[in-house]
Amino acid sequence: HASLALEAIRLWARERGFEPPAQPEGEGCAVRWLCFAALLCEANPPARAAAGKWHSVFIDGEGRLSSCGSGAGHPGLLGHGEGVTLLNAPTRLPPALGGERAVSVSAGEGHSLALAAEGSVWSWGEGAWGKLGHGNEQDHRQPKKIEAFAGQRVVAVSAGDYHSLALTADGAVWSWGTGKLGHGDTQLQLLPKQVEALAGRRVVAVSAGGEHSLALTADGAVWSWGWGGFGKLGHGDQQRQLLPKKVEAFAGQRVIAVSAGARHSLAITDDGVAWSWGAGNSGALGGGDRHGRLVPEKIEALADERAVAVSAGCLHSLVITDDGENSPLDR
Repeated sequence: HASLALEAIRLWARERGFEPPAQPEGEGCAVRWLCFAALLCEANPPARAAAGKWHSVFIDGEGRLSSCGSGAGHPGLLGHGEGVTLLNAPTRLPPALGGERAVSVSAGEGHSLALAAEGSVWSWGEGAWGKLGHGNEQDHRQPKKIEAFAGQRVVAVSAGDYHSLALTADGAVWSWGTGKLGHGDTQLQLLPKQVEALAGRRVVAVSAGGEHSLALTADGAVWSWGWGGFGKLGHGDQQRQLLPKKVEAFAGQRVIAVSAGARHSLAITDDGVAWSWGAGNSGALGGGDRHGRLVPEKIEALADERAVAVSAGCLHSLVITDDGENSPLDR
């Protein structure tokens, strides 16, 4: 029966264009490993477009990068090199990523991250606080590979305002920059560093917000850390968390997607229910008012819909339902 399960999982993955990775040393159960690898694939669909605060980044069908927006005040934000600070339409970057094909992008406030098909990570833009991951605070006006990930296969990246996150194929979470990175301190981190508090928990998705982070584990639990203002960590208070802490409001629920905004957070449970918490003064929580929430609450306006994807912005939110409709929540 185990062999049948293995073949079924491999077939499921290949039908979705995903080749399951080799079973690592120390993992005794092939079925468990393939189930985790499948979850990792399902939780991280390629992001071919990403919107930051001042700019947007795109990937075309051949894996080439384009960008548009305003880079004024954020050196190198658009990735086109010296002197390019404003693009009114998506414009292809000069040859980048060392010839590798981009498969996913993430745009922060002043920087961007790109994930290549081979699992390498590239960053560009404003280097303040070390959020580019190159061991310094230098700006980079064109994409540069993060060498700290040599020998690792990264499967997801997320750019916040002042920090960055990455997820490797073994389910490990890495963070760098500033803003309570999950390492138990407030120190600047100029290079990617593994979040040891999540070691062994098999994380399947990460999201970097303004000054907080979210992680989703294979068992459907949500973990949050960082600045706790407005209740965006979901723990019923506004305290900062220097280490990842499980969001207990989801006990008995299985969460399948998370998104961290500037001052609020979103999630979807496996029954298709969308949840929100944090700052509500812009209407971003979708509760029909401008009140904040210290713990996750269901978005009742979507009670008759099945949510399949969420995205938390600076002062607004978007939800995609299974009929393909986009539902803005800032009204």
